[in-house]
Amino acid sequence: MQTGYPDARPRALSVSELNRQARHLLESSFMQVWVEGEISGLSRPSSGHWYFTLKDEKCQIRCAMFRGANRRLRSAPRDGDQIRIRGKVTLYENRGDFQIIVEHLEPAGLGQLQQAFEALKMKLQAEGLFDPARKKPVPTTPRHIGVITSPTGAAIHDILTVLARRCPAIPVTLYPTAVQGQAATAEIVGAIERAQAHGVADVLIIGRGGGSLEDLWCFNEEAVARAIAACPIATVSAVGHEVDVSISDFVADLRAPTPSAAAEKVSPDQREWLARLDGQSTRLAQATDRYLQRQHTRLEHLSARLRDPRRELQEKAQRMDELDTRLHRSLKQRLEAHRVRTGHLQQRLAMQSPRRALDTAGERVQQLDERLAKAFQSRLQHQQEQLQHIAQNLQLVSPLATLGRGYSIVRDDDNTIVRNAEQLSPGQTIRAHFGQGNVSAEVTEINSNNDKLLTIE
Repeated sequence: MQTGYPDARPRALSVSELNRQARHLLESSFMQVWVEGEISGLSRPSSGHWYFTLKDEKCQIRCAMFRGANRRLRSAPRDGDQIRIRGKVTLYENRGDFQIIVEHLEPAGLGQLQQAFEALKMKLQAEGLFDPARKKPVPTTPRHIGVITSPTGAAIHDILTVLARRCPAIPVTLYPTAVQGQAATAEIVGAIERAQAHGVADVLIIGRGGGSLEDLWCFNEEAVARAIAACPIATVSAVGHEVDVSISDFVADLRAPTPSAAAEKVSPDQREWLARLDGQSTRLAQATDRYLQRQHTRLEHLSARLRDPRRELQEKAQRMDELDTRLHRSLKQRLEAHRVRTGHLQQRLAMQSPRRALDTAGERVQQLDERLAKAFQSRLQHQQEQLQHIAQNLQLVSPLATLGRGYSIVRDDDNTIVRNAEQLSPGQTIRAHFGQGNVSAEVTEINSNNDKLLTIE
C-alpha cells in the first residue's frame, strides 16, 4: 500500500561496498606493523606465494607473503616457528578475511641476519681487523680514484656528480659489480682484486645506496671483509645511508655515511685551491707594498740625515731607484709566472673531464638528434599538407580559372589592367592575356556607347 510519503528506511550497503570500506579503514589506520607469534598452517602453492596463520595462546590472524618478498629469505619457515613479521594490515575483500600482507619475516628475538652480523663482527674484531693501527691513511689529494659499485645504481651517479663538482681533473675508474643478491659477494671480491691488478687507483670507494639489511648483506660477508682488509690500496666504505652500519665499515680504512660523502672525503675542492692562490697573491702584493713603503721611508730618513756631500746622496738615490725598478720588474715577472702557471692549471682542469660524463652527453646529443629528425619530418609533412590546402584554396579563387572559361585580362603599355574602354585611346598598344597564351594589339577605334565597343588590330 502506498502512503504518499518517501521511504524513510536507510540505504543498505552491498557486501562488496562494506568490505571495500572496511579495507580502506584498516589500511589507513595501520600503515605498517610488526607482529610476533607462532606460524601455523603454512601453505606454499606453485605460484610461489606463502599463506599461513600467525597465532598466540588466545588469537590468530591470516597472513600472506607474496613471492617478491619471500624470495629474499635465505630459508623458509616451518609450522611451529616463532617469528616476527613486518607488513600492512588489510582485508581480503572476496572472502572478508582480516589479514596481514607480510613484507619481511625473521625469527623471533634477534633475527638470523643480525645474529650472523654480530658473530662475524666479534670474530673479526678478535683477529684485530678493526684495529685503527692497521688502517692506512686515505690520501687527501688522490692521483686516481677507483669506485667499486653497480654501474646502474644511484651510488655511481652521486659519486661522479660530487667529483665533477669538486675536482674534475682527478681520473675515476669504475670496477662494476653486483651489490645485491647471491652473486654479489664473489663479484665484489673480484672487483677489489681487479683494482689491485690494475694498479692505477690510490684510493677505492666501495659501496652502494641504501636498502634493507637483506639488500646490504653482501657487505657483511666474511669474504668481502677480508678482501677489504687485505687490500693494499686505501679503502673507503660507503654502504647505504648514514644509519646503516656494515662489517665493511669496520674493516675499511675510512667509513663514509653515504656514497656522496665518500666522494667528498677523498676529493679536494678546487675552489678552495683557487681561493688559497688568490689569497697568497693578495698577501704577496700587500707585502711588496709594505716593503717598498719601508724602503721609501728609510730613503727619506737617510736623505734627511745626509746633508753633504750632495753628489753621494744623488748617487745613492739613483741606486735606490734602480733597485726599486728591478724589484718591481722581478715581482712583476714572478706574478706573471704565477699567472701563467695558474692559467696552465686552469686549462688542464678544463681539459680533464670524466669520460662517463662525455659518453652520457653523447648519448643525450644522439637522442636529441633523433628527436629533432622526427620533429622535422613531422613538421615538414604538416607544412606540405597546409601548402596543398592553400594551393587548393588559391585554385578556387585564381583568376587563371576565370581565364580558362573564356575571359581575358587586358593591360596597357604601363602594365596596368584596363577595366574601362575610356582608359584607352586609338593607336595605343595593349596586351590581352587568355587562359592559354597572350596577344599584343593596337587600338583603332573606341566606341563610346554603353556597350563600350573596342576595336583593335
